[in-house]
Amino acid sequence: MFSHCLDNTDGNLFMLKKLTNVTSLSGNGLRDWLIQRVTSVVMLIYIVFLLVFFVVHSSLSYEQWHGLFSHSAMRLFSTLFLLSLLWHAWIGMWTIVTDYIKPFALRLSVQILIIIGLLLCFIWGLAIFWGN
Repeated sequence: MFSHCLDNTDGNLFMLKKLTNVTSLSGNGLRDWLIQRVTSVVMLIYIVFLLVFFVVHSSLSYEQWHGLFSHSAMRLFSTLFLLSLLWHAWIGMWTIVTDYIKPFALRLSVQILIIIGLLLCFIWGLAIFWGN
């Protein structure tokens, strides 16, 4: 991130570098790339499963739909999908923000807002999947 700072003798710049690495979640580009691929596969499996379910149950009733999502396994699968979606979104948005927003304070503010938004989506999704 701070390629112009070759030495770590200045504590403030060192702390800023550490803070930037923390917001990257994994701190490793290869790991982020792998996480993107794994979360994509999880989301693909979930979407294909739902598409097959819709094709098999072409005249889907509320009872069938409710029955599908009332199973704990489907709730867990849906929660895994939600986690994958949000993690995938965070890595993508983190990459875009760090590439295009250069002022550190603005970039950190945008990242914090994104994190808050993703956490709210996660809480809302849990309420939908696990609520009565």
